[in-house]
Amino acid sequence: VCTGFTSSTYSKVGDFSADMSGMAFTLKERQILGIHGLLPPKIETQDTQAMRFQKNLKKMSDPLYIYLMGIQERNERLFYRVLMEDIEALMPIVYTPTVGLACTQYGHIFRRPKGLFISIKDQGHVRSILDNWPETTVKAVVVTDGERILGLGDLGVYGMGIPVGKLCLYTACAGIRPESCLPVCIDVGTDNEKLLRDPFYMGLYQRRDRSQRYDDLIDEFMEAVVNKYGQDTLIQFEDFGNHNAFRFLKKYREKFCTFNDDIQGTASVALAGLLAAQRVVGKPITEHKVLFLGAGEAALGIANLIVMAMMEAGMSQAEARKKIWMFDKYGLLVKGRAYETDSNQEAFVHPDPGDVKSFLDTVNVIKPSAIIGVAGAGRLFSHDVIRAMGSLNEHPIIFALSNPTAKAECTAEDAYSLTQGRCLFASGSPFAPVSLEDGRILTPGQGNNAYIFPGVALAVILSGVRHISDTVFLEAAKTLADQLTDEELSQGRLYPPLSNIREVSLQMAIKVVEYVYSKGMAFRYPEPVDKEAYVRSVVWNINYDSFLPEIYDWPGVSHKINTK
Repeated sequence: VCTGFTSSTYSKVGDFSADMSGMAFTLKERQILGIHGLLPPKIETQDTQAMRFQKNLKKMSDPLYIYLMGIQERNERLFYRVLMEDIEALMPIVYTPTVGLACTQYGHIFRRPKGLFISIKDQGHVRSILDNWPETTVKAVVVTDGERILGLGDLGVYGMGIPVGKLCLYTACAGIRPESCLPVCIDVGTDNEKLLRDPFYMGLYQRRDRSQRYDDLIDEFMEAVVNKYGQDTLIQFEDFGNHNAFRFLKKYREKFCTFNDDIQGTASVALAGLLAAQRVVGKPITEHKVLFLGAGEAALGIANLIVMAMMEAGMSQAEARKKIWMFDKYGLLVKGRAYETDSNQEAFVHPDPGDVKSFLDTVNVIKPSAIIGVAGAGRLFSHDVIRAMGSLNEHPIIFALSNPTAKAECTAEDAYSLTQGRCLFASGSPFAPVSLEDGRILTPGQGNNAYIFPGVALAVILSGVRHISDTVFLEAAKTLADQLTDEELSQGRLYPPLSNIREVSLQMAIKVVEYVYSKGMAFRYPEPVDKEAYVRSVVWNINYDSFLPEIYDWPGVSHKINTK
């Protein structure tokens, strides 16, 4: 509620903390709750509190993440109000790219735990750990094992910052109640040598357990979640290693209400960008040829969804797959190459097109209309690559989607300046607007998964979906692309401004709710007649609740004692 209290006085006020009003408690509330005198006499409005919060944010630099998350702990509704009012400026703090830095420093900036930690030592007791979580109405779980945090690699339990940040956006973007959200980190060890030597590391000091025990623990976790919270509880997998991400998605998608944001969320937002770009390029998705830099879970997720979109437009699956090429650290995915190809990549392995050694060679030989970077290896879209794309296409599509910013394949400035402002650019992390020599100012599109997963999650929760089909993410991509205005497109954007993300998310939830009911995927009945009114009616309210009990008289009853 406030700072400056110590020992018993702090604990008394601290009982009214995360979702409480702080100095906005009324006089009657302070008296009834027994906290009168433990707060300064002034009774503030939430407007004043928000103004103070925003003023302090503007004065700060490095400790912004710590300050923001501290406010979330003390006054949740105030935190979300300020986050929603300035989401464009603050999302990069609570989410990528700053959350990545916070994860690397998690043990050094640790103040108090958030979320649920389950270690492999707890095998056989996962349900009892879930029982320790104080909230009983959990509707959505975001879980990581910390093996592939953004482009930063294996961070072990330090990866907890990702589920916490994702669920912040569930609430800020889609209005999902925060008490319905559960962040989870599963600790099976880490192969990060630096962390194993770090005295402040907060996880198990052991190598990752990659035995059958790991799979058994994930199985136990999934069963425990639905056993406690229900079969339609949404479980979002986040930042698992490539080898496990696809395996678990395939294993669980028909048994649980689950999706993998790195595969399906990334795919949806990337496809939305391509669909928006069509309006400038002037040719349908079926006429594009796409070259990926990277062939992991993000690339394969995007590629498979592009194939679905092409098939919906009338192309066969085989023909659509021929439009997709992938280049990884070993080179172009072609038949007979020396390096083994993952089974998930087989659909996009093509005959060798010729003497191709570098990514630049590949661009010149394949002649793609779009290049999509998801390798997480830094500035690999060289100046020569960008120029080549500009010479091959009137409006080259260049997506540098790797996070955080330092891992992006190129900068927005390079992409625009080297193509004379003709390219259609999107990135995973934010870049500032770019001024061109001809006086134009172009605003880069940020292909942020936050455009997708909060709205999809809200729709899934409200409709009682038990298994999430890839067609849901295809529908989400089309909905997002449709929300981009012609004016925004002329500014260089491929996505609506982040400042509009609450409305974008609600519109997406409405469309997805309509879709899943029309396809028989929804299990919550009776089916709402007015889907838009239904979605908007459940959005969490950031206004403070009253802590006064309801006081009323019994009509016609007198409590006076008759002395006659």
